[in-house]
Amino acid sequence: MEHEPLLLTRRDPSRNMARFYCLTVEPDLFQGAALTRNWGRIGTRGRFRIELFSCRLEAERRLAAIVGAKLRRGYRQARAS
Repeated sequence: MEHEPLLLTRRDPSRNMARFYCLTVEPDLFQGAALTRNWGRIGTRGRFRIELFSCRLEAERRLAAIVGAKLRRGYRQARAS
């Protein structure tokens, strides 16, 4: 079972800042889970990283930790259009 990607954004026009952070947990080929992260300036491809975990629960815990850190830094969840 896959979840929709979680999209966080941070905008501050006074600092010319427009950033995104996209996270998703997906199954891998070896009965584990992969946390995919894509981040950068809005309008660019950004950077991409995949972290592998032995189970989905571990990946979701890591996702929650990353989201908590990003929310503390001023990111907000993007609204669905």
